[in-house]
Amino acid sequence: MRNCSIFTLSNGMRVVHQYIPTTAIVHCGIFVGIGSRDEQIANQGIAHFWEHMAFKGTRKRTSLDIIKSLDSIGGELNAFTDKEKIVFYASVRKEYFERALDVLTDITFHSTFPEKELEKERGVILEEMAMYFDSPDDSLQDEMEALIYKDHPMGMNILGNEQTVRNFRKKDFVSFFTDHADSRKIVFSCIGNITLEEVEQLVKKYLDRIPRLKARASRKKFTKYKKGENSLKRGVKQTRCALGRTAYPLLNEKRIPLYLMTNILGGPGMNSRLNLSVREKHGLVYSIDAQYLAYADTGMFAIYFGTEPKQAKKCLALVHREMDKLCEKKLSARELASAKEQIKGQLAMSEENNLGLMIMMGRAVIDLDRVPPLQETFDKIEAVDALTLQTVAQETFDPRHLSYLTMEPDLK
Repeated sequence: MRNCSIFTLSNGMRVVHQYIPTTAIVHCGIFVGIGSRDEQIANQGIAHFWEHMAFKGTRKRTSLDIIKSLDSIGGELNAFTDKEKIVFYASVRKEYFERALDVLTDITFHSTFPEKELEKERGVILEEMAMYFDSPDDSLQDEMEALIYKDHPMGMNILGNEQTVRNFRKKDFVSFFTDHADSRKIVFSCIGNITLEEVEQLVKKYLDRIPRLKARASRKKFTKYKKGENSLKRGVKQTRCALGRTAYPLLNEKRIPLYLMTNILGGPGMNSRLNLSVREKHGLVYSIDAQYLAYADTGMFAIYFGTEPKQAKKCLALVHREMDKLCEKKLSARELASAKEQIKGQLAMSEENNLGLMIMMGRAVIDLDRVPPLQETFDKIEAVDALTLQTVAQETFDPRHLSYLTMEPDLK
């Protein structure tokens, strides 16, 4: 797997492709290296709003045309925005690949942001914000990011806030894209039953015609972390807790060890240390998770759980106990080998999801300028020793540098 081809168009955009002849479906997407971290306080939420508005009309398609373009042939068209990227993607049968590429190119580069659609979509996004606010898990993660990255765009909510969303106008979307879009950070990713020659022919027909884009604004780097604490009152029954801090960025050599350590402590496996202790042994939570996200110049490690209010302190003590164990004692050879096999198995399983693989490929080319072979990742995992894991645990779990957030029931 991951036998990818990468080439560059005349305008500087890159294309990554993987041929899989055993499927009838092609997954493809345009990855734009712009995200919510490229916003300012006055326009927070504009990247996500821009993503929404891209579906609302282009020079040659109405909003209804865009909706019907792939729905009518049983395909899918979707998008998402995160801290560092906006992604438009599609899934279709091979014979409709050109249509998918045409639509993706059109909505990404030729949107007109019609005023009547803008007002309707404003309401849609305000409802989306209300939905996320009503979701304790989503709110907890957003608030944790705000606590760790306070006073920096990395900490701003991707959806923005009510005031900014109500004030955006067409000119704001145009200027945001013009200021931040750069051809060197735009990638077309494609995977499925379509040959490299077919892809080359069609991307030159559509994407290569887009003028070279050069960003006029620079991304604000994250340079200084200061721990913090916050307690919120919400209409919830459980007390939701989060603890964490900044962590290694994407290109740091300790990224793989921390991924491995995070998986051991609170990964998706039922045998994670936090799950075995806090849920299986003490029965205090339904779920408890550790998460590590790596970005260009920073990273974030956090643990999330919800429990009965009177059990929150006990849960937190159990979490610290498990972190302390990993700091104080190296893993045995058997434990280390088992942990490596588990995360390699999880990675191999993820390779079976072609849509997820297409998204991984696009991200990798923007972030790393290449798609590392799966075996290369396995080799890096195998190279991690117990002492390195212990060092990573000591650096990451040091309580002197952890931030804490609680979301408690509002009893008023």
